[in-house]
Amino acid sequence: MKYLVLFVVLGVALWLWRSARRGPVAGEAPRRSLAAPQDMLPCAHCGVHVPGPQAITHAGLTYCSHEHQRLGPR
Repeated sequence: MKYLVLFVVLGVALWLWRSARRGPVAGEAPRRSLAAPQDMLPCAHCGVHVPGPQAITHAGLTYCSHEHQRLGPR
């Protein structure tokens, strides 16, 4: 009798493990994909690379902060 209970428990555990590995069920929201890569631009003052949308541009040069923009290129 104890072997029958053991086989049932192992069978349920195997079924749960395999169903979790299959992936999303129809009707579930798909997983979000990764964001598109961004260009990394070097700061003209310190050389640290910052994402393009966050970089500050002035006179054709890019800076990582307003302070480095104020100090200018090295």
